[in-house]
Order: sequence, then structure tokens, then C-alpha cells
Amino acid sequence: MKLARFDLFRYGMPLSQPLVLKGTMLRRREGVLLRLTGDDGSEGWGDAAPLPGFSRESLDEATAQLRRLVEPMMEREATEDWVDPDGDFSRELARADPAPSARFGFELAVWNLYAASSGEALPGLVARHPRAVVPVNGLLSGEPGEVLEEALRMRDAGYASIKLKVGARAVAEDVELVGALDAELGEGVSLRLDANRAWDYREAAEFVRGVGGTSFEYVEEPLADPARLPELVQDLGVPVALDESLVGMEPEGLVDHRYARAVVLKPTLLGGISRTLQMAERALRLGITPVVSSVYESGVGTAALVALAAGIGDRELPAGLDAYRSLAGDVLEAALDLPAPGISVREAMEASRTVDVRRLEAL
Repeated sequence: MKLARFDLFRYGMPLSQPLVLKGTMLRRREGVLLRLTGDDGSEGWGDAAPLPGFSRESLDEATAQLRRLVEPMMEREATEDWVDPDGDFSRELARADPAPSARFGFELAVWNLYAASSGEALPGLVARHPRAVVPVNGLLSGEPGEVLEEALRMRDAGYASIKLKVGARAVAEDVELVGALDAELGEGVSLRLDANRAWDYREAAEFVRGVGGTSFEYVEEPLADPARLPELVQDLGVPVALDESLVGMEPEGLVDHRYARAVVLKPTLLGGISRTLQMAERALRLGITPVVSSVYESGVGTAALVALAAGIGDRELPAGLDAYRSLAGDVLEAALDLPAPGISVREAMEASRTVDVRRLEAL
């Protein structure tokens, strides 16, 4: 199979409620879909959606980079090397050094095209024996009363893991809320915390001491100065996860962060499928838990995260896919079956191929 054609489409989806990201008010999620078509008629879709406040590249820049990446690929013969995270094609991409969201969108389209042409599904390219179902961690934010009410609803719906956003309230209020959640959820639901670098060292230490009697998996990026994370772990024994710290880091660099309990892998910010798989492999070798997570991608991008979560590691881990509930629309005719405590991998792959081009703007 040779690559015969490509198309670029812009999308804009309203959010169910505005999001504030690093001081930026986001009311719509915008991105670009790349469709690759082989000379055998097979298609592969990719999703490039820079996240305002977190991605260094704009959507226009990502779009231009997608075009520059794909144009030289026309008439190129597809090989297994295209879907080898450590192969020549991946190294070629690394040398081109595209922006992270552009590389993710491009790689995803390439991997999906190869899967379609070879009669395989994307999860089967990630791992020989991908899991059939991916558990999902629920996402909580807002006023304490609303958080507690939603947490109980999630518990009753069968969620095994819930993530709470902390850092936007006073430290004492966060401590009180975490304690209340721990008491209400019980042992059947694990709690993850995400501070998004909200605290200085004193505030983080106050929080950690305050929640000392509660049970939680980890707290993501508690410090505004991430260089002091090892000190925080050593001084207070708190389990931490890396998120923003991974952006721009080479997988080999993870060896300097063995203090971390987990790494939160977001391909749109990390830079694609290969980089995500390499980072996950390195984390597992170091005894660090890799957790796949989204940044409000469309159904095309979110389905790819399902495939990655289904194939990474040898145990079932809840993935951060609950952001999908924030989209008031999607580019897919058949939306993904989210929100839910778990998602069928097969059904997610089938839905991801139902892109409705009528909802898109051709570029």
C-alpha cells in the first residue's frame, strides 16, 4: 500500500461549560483532523489539538507543520517501520522536531492508516494482547458540595478511581475536602489528586501534613518549582506524579526522576505515539506507573488514548479520559461511550472511524 492522498479539516466543538486553563477562558475546543488515504482505499485519521495555556504551538502552526510532514510522504510505500516506536521512521520524525500536537496528529493518522490497510486494529499495533476494556478515572472539580455529590454518584456508578483538582482553594479547604472524600468513598475507590503546580513549598508541605491520615494514590505536580519535588518526597514521603514536568523531556531523562510514583502521559503534549510508548516503557523499567491521560481531544484523539491505555503495561490502570465529558459535541457520528467507569476498546475503535466530514471545515 502506498500513501495516495491527504486531507486536512478544521473542527471546533463547544464545551459543556467554560474551562479556565492557566488564566485562559476556553469555550470551544479546536483542532485539526488529518485524513490519510492509501492507494488501496484504506483511511487513517489523526487529531492535532494544541491545548491553550499548555501547548507552545498555535493551531495554525500545528496545521502548517502537519502539511509539511505529510506532503513528502505521497507515493511512499507503507512498511512495518511506520509503526515501530524505535524504528527509522520514528527517528526521522524526531529529527524533523515537529510541535508535540502536530506529531501526535501525524503519527496517529499514519498508525491508523497502517492498521486499516493491514486488517489490524490500533490497539493490536500497540501491544500483542491489548486489554478489552480500559477503566476510566472520574474527574472532579468545583465547589466542595458539588464535588462530594458527584463523587458519590461516580462511586455508585462503578468508578474505581477518581481524580480531584486541588490548588484552586485555600490549602485548609483542600485538606478538608480530601478528608471528606476519603471518608465517603471508602476503600473501593482510589483517589488521585492534581495540583497543577499551584503551591509553593510551604503550602505543599501544609497540604501533605494535613492529609496525612487519608489514603490517595498520588498528587500530580504539587510544586510551582518542580526542582524541589525530590526534596518534598524525601522530607514528607508523599507520593507524587509528574505531568507538566514531562513536556520536553526525553524518555532517557526519566531516570533522574525515580522518586516519582507515576507519570501522566498526554500524547498531545508529549509529542506523539512513539514518544508516549517510549516514555511508558522507560517508566515501567524504573518501577514508575504510566497513566495515559487526555487534554480534551476529539473522539479521534481520545480513541487513540484508549488504544494506548489498553496496551501499555501488564496491568489494568484507570486512564484519564473523563475530560471527554466536557465536549458538547464531537466530530464522530457515533460518539465514544463516555463518561463511564470503563470503555470497551473494540467499540471505541469502531466509533473512531465514523468521522462526519459535514461537521468539519476543509482546509
